[in-house]
Amino acid sequence: MEGRGLYFEDFSAGQQYATDRRTITETDHINFTTSFGFFEPLFMDRAYVAHDTPYARPIVPGALTFSAAEGLTILSGILHGTGLALLGVDLKVIRPVFIGETIRVAIEVVEKRQTKKPDRGIVSFLQRVSNQDDETVMEYAIRRMIRRKHQ
Repeated sequence: MEGRGLYFEDFSAGQQYATDRRTITETDHINFTTSFGFFEPLFMDRAYVAHDTPYARPIVPGALTFSAAEGLTILSGILHGTGLALLGVDLKVIRPVFIGETIRVAIEVVEKRQTKKPDRGIVSFLQRVSNQDDETVMEYAIRRMIRRKHQ
């Protein structure tokens, strides 16, 4: 990743950004669920899912979808070297994501506000995660602390 991300002053309400796309692979699913203890039959047991849930195959944990979406956000470059902290998230899962689906993130600046410290500000975003069929699968409001330009 080259260059710098956007500074607090570069953001304004209504601006929109889009990330690249990423397919959630079986390897992603296995690594995530086993690394972090997501040993829930809903994620791991194909027979259970087929017989005891409304799904035809195991779903991807929402936490994995969120992590992949945040990875895509970081890879977009808008926070590179200027993002200082994630301050809060209000997340809504709208529909399941399955292994082999491809996601992307639409990022919209909702508002920004200065802080008492002159080197940073707070920017609020609405981020919509959609799949390869352009169906929204997750939506979250997120607040980030962003570096200000040197005065």
